[in-house]
Amino acid sequence: QVQLVESGGGLVQPGGSLRLSCAASGSIYRINAMGWYRQAPGKQRELVAAITPGGSTNYADSVKGRFTISRDNAKNTVYLQMNSLKPEDTAVYYCNAGVRPAYGSSWSDYWGQGTQVTVSS
Repeated sequence: QVQLVESGGGLVQPGGSLRLSCAASGSIYRINAMGWYRQAPGKQRELVAAITPGGSTNYADSVKGRFTISRDNAKNTVYLQMNSLKPEDTAVYYCNAGVRPAYGSSWSDYWGQGTQVTVSS
């Protein structure tokens, strides 16, 4: 069993900052890419940012220059620093990771339970 537990969401005013964290635990042999997705009401889930074990990153155009993804491989944790937040960033943010639970096992996709981010004055 692999669990991804997110933290750090909340209510923030426009222009403010939040830092999301996601820790993976359980039966983990290797973690591949980790990422953050978000889903706003009535919209499809979309990729926000992703990071490889080596630190290569990928961002949605809408967050480039404002959000920064990072990871601590020793702690199996991924972070999302969100600055200059806008009302349109309001969504439930989900952590995602590709995990190999044991040596020789196949890779599987895991998701966190989601954390609400609300940007409003």
